[in-house]
Amino acid sequence: MKIAILGYGRMGKAIESIAKSRGHEIVSIIDKDNPKDSLNGAEVAINFSVPSAAVANITHALNRGVAVVCGTTGWLENRADIESLCTTKKGAFLYASNFSLGVNIFFALNYKLAQIMGKYKQYDASLTEIHHTQKLDTPSGTAITLAEGILPHIDKNSWALERQAKGMDLPIKAERLPDVPGTHTVDYNSETDKISIKHVSHNRDGFALGAIVASEWVIGKSGIFTMKDVLNIT
Repeated sequence: MKIAILGYGRMGKAIESIAKSRGHEIVSIIDKDNPKDSLNGAEVAINFSVPSAAVANITHALNRGVAVVCGTTGWLENRADIESLCTTKKGAFLYASNFSLGVNIFFALNYKLAQIMGKYKQYDASLTEIHHTQKLDTPSGTAITLAEGILPHIDKNSWALERQAKGMDLPIKAERLPDVPGTHTVDYNSETDKISIKHVSHNRDGFALGAIVASEWVIGKSGIFTMKDVLNIT
């Protein structure tokens, strides 16, 4: 598989390493320090750029018939436009707020638990996410995905950061600490007890591996996909 890496930060470098270990070829690296236009015959472009570059990177690849796997968060106000472009170009676009295989299992567990807990109004739901201090978006895309899995089942209208949350908001506490790849906790708290589920990432390799697995899966397909499609999670 021929891969273009869009964004060459920590995740871009981890993707490069794991892709090569699985026998794939990196044919292009596009980054602020190397802003060349050529995708050099790539079959798939993996985007982990900064949020401000994501839309331009994805658009560039889709316009050239290259499938896109995107893990950048913080740009989703433009998601409908990207999906429309993908449909028009009959391309392939796969977005995930988190490519870790374990996190995507955690998403499914979160959704099922929310279905159950929504029946018990004495429990108040909340989220906590912890990431490294270099992370640009707050809350994390993973926390937002978790919130979106909970909201249809509880008596809240939307999510909000804890310091801004009001009565009908699902609160998300976001912490930034050195060298934390990502920790996400969902709590249901009542006067008598608390139920919690938690996912802790030990390093970035799990995210990079998931992005490569998704790229291997999306080759030759057209449409708009998520990690549920890759992992066959219903």
